Amino acid sequence: MSSLPPEFFRFLERAETVLARVESLLPPSPRAVNWDAHAYRWRKQRGYGQLEAVVHPHRIRAEDLCGVEDQLQRIDQNTRQFVAGRSANNVLLTGARGTGKSSLVKAMLERYAGRGLRLIEVDKEDLVDLPDIVDLVADRSERYIIFSDDLSFESGEASYKALKSILDGSIAGTPQNVLIYATSNRRHLMPEFMSENLETRVENGEIRPGDTTEEKVSLSERFGLWISFYPFDQDKYLEICAHWLASFGVSVAQIEASRQDALQWALLRGARSGRVAWQFARDYVGRLDAESNEVRP
Repeated sequence: MSSLPPEFFRFLERAETVLARVESLLPPSPRAVNWDAHAYRWRKQRGYGQLEAVVHPHRIRAEDLCGVEDQLQRIDQNTRQFVAGRSANNVLLTGARGTGKSSLVKAMLERYAGRGLRLIEVDKEDLVDLPDIVDLVADRSERYIIFSDDLSFESGEASYKALKSILDGSIAGTPQNVLIYATSNRRHLMPEFMSENLETRVENGEIRPGDTTEEKVSLSERFGLWISFYPFDQDKYLEICAHWLASFGVSVAQIEASRQDALQWALLRGARSGRVAWQFARDYVGRLDAESNEVRP
């Protein structure tokens, strides 16, 4: 080997460097999907996506969701039809933050996983991969909800166009074992501006929205079921706080004594919602436990 010229060894070093760079561009080795799982995430690596099983999904019981009984009834009916193999709609859940939109979707998995329901969480920027995800599960016997949380688009985003196409606009039909459930704080999923009202026109006595408004409405209209959520009033907020405190084993007397603290907590957070109530309950119980430990000998 010592008789080889130095140029040869420099060539080998450069070749190894080039190969290392090429390998970094190649798709990762595909992992087998764990089809026994109940929940999945669509994960991207080097631009390629695959289903990743969620080992410990966030389990939420529908019975723990207070103040959204009407919304629960509607999404439960739709999901029950879907699991039973009957016709069902894609669902858009919109409204006030922290009122239980995503929790309701997770509660459906907890309620119907035993009957074949599965949940696939997809981030907004990965919605461009929806056709690939649909193709991956199309021939499975389970029923799949593709779930995208807290959607909000800007005009022209690729994810917006992909979602619009898969809902109702592609040459390929969506398989019967797939639905899309999405949540958003915006009913039309895109920002709306005052200037867009200037595009409104009157034709034959009818008010016609402008093209910009029509484009924004067209996506949300492709969801067959709209479910709206509203901020809680004070009484409902305190009721939810009491529910969570009771679930932690707090006594009735302590729950009654916590009312002022709960209101102060909501005031500091600037909102009365189920999420704020849950966070207050966790903090309050933690402080009770700390006080109990302090008085112990």
